[in-house]
Amino acid sequence: MRIVVTGSLAYDYIMNFPGNFKDHILPDKVHMLTVSFLVDSMRRMRGGVAGNIAYSLALLGERPLVVGSVGQDFGEYRELMERRGVDVSGIAEVEDDFTASCFINTDMSNNQIVAFYAGAMTQAGKLSLLDLGLEADDMVVISPTDPEAMTRYADECRQMGVPFLFDPGKQTPRLEGDQILAGLDGASVLVGNDYEFAMMAQKTGRTEEELIGAAPLTVVTRGDKGSTIYSNENGGEELEVPVAPISEFADPTGAGDAYISGLVFGLARGFPLEVTGRVAALTAAYTVEQRGCQEHGFTPQEFAGRYTDAFGPSPEVEALAGQVTR
Repeated sequence: MRIVVTGSLAYDYIMNFPGNFKDHILPDKVHMLTVSFLVDSMRRMRGGVAGNIAYSLALLGERPLVVGSVGQDFGEYRELMERRGVDVSGIAEVEDDFTASCFINTDMSNNQIVAFYAGAMTQAGKLSLLDLGLEADDMVVISPTDPEAMTRYADECRQMGVPFLFDPGKQTPRLEGDQILAGLDGASVLVGNDYEFAMMAQKTGRTEEELIGAAPLTVVTRGDKGSTIYSNENGGEELEVPVAPISEFADPTGAGDAYISGLVFGLARGFPLEVTGRVAALTAAYTVEQRGCQEHGFTPQEFAGRYTDAFGPSPEVEALAGQVTR
């Protein structure tokens, strides 16, 4: 099985302001707001949903193919992906633009001022999956990127008869109701958090229950309350998945992307749903223990050992210990 991951590729610029924004904003002057915050640190970190999902899939032992558009500044990121074991042949470079970038400034009270530049991501709709030679036993992940691209990839998967996972994620507020329904049409797996499902219901006019029943397999994540997997092909089976224990909480950013990595990995390997959900939960746990979406690391052997400690033995996961580390 080939795993193709479509979605955004971006740089996250993380800055910290050693004060409180509110102390420097005059409420009666916000109609002509001009402020500048001198930050005391900045880190450029690799991000984007497709990049995050592919990163953890590679850690688990897969070689996912990423499809997305990037700018002239993507060289170092591309090299790191290749070294990790990600297939970057589907990434197109836009020479006269920059890779999508998110600028996040956080004050001492954890308030944030964020600016996002889509950059080369807006060209993702020009890319196609039709020439990749995909077959019915492959899987495509459609994750947040340019809405036109998300709609196109779903159309092409239906045309080719290729199963796909639909994850509207952070693009849910921007997607129109008909775009969400187009992504749902024929999806094998639907994934979202509880807030995103409420928003999808509002935009589409469907109830959350109708959305949950729209795909053969639906996953609703609920942060530190775990997740629920609905197997709609098995008489509406409902499986509650607990969170995995963590050593220290650092940052929730990227946890949802890592969860999808583990979910796709388990589905691709044919694991039982209970094991698949717990693999997803453990993959997410590694991410929240670090600041940044691609700063965690593990070998398949380490993952298998931690899974056993957290959830007990699983023959499917124990088999990972025999994998060769990339």
